[in-house]
Amino acid sequence: MFPFWGNYCYGGETISRKSRLENKLKFLTWMRDDLESRLAGINAAIDTIRQQIGREDTAI
Repeated sequence: MFPFWGNYCYGGETISRKSRLENKLKFLTWMRDDLESRLAGINAAIDTIRQQIGREDTAI
């Protein structure tokens, strides 16, 4: 699920538990920010389509 930070099987050096947790926090924060920007784009597309439908309804 998470990138393999500090896992000796994958060639990384062992790191402290605090460092691992900080890295996970950075990764999860990045994921959240990315999802928020995607959601904002989807919401904008939904609003645009609703506006277009509303204009078509008033034109008829």
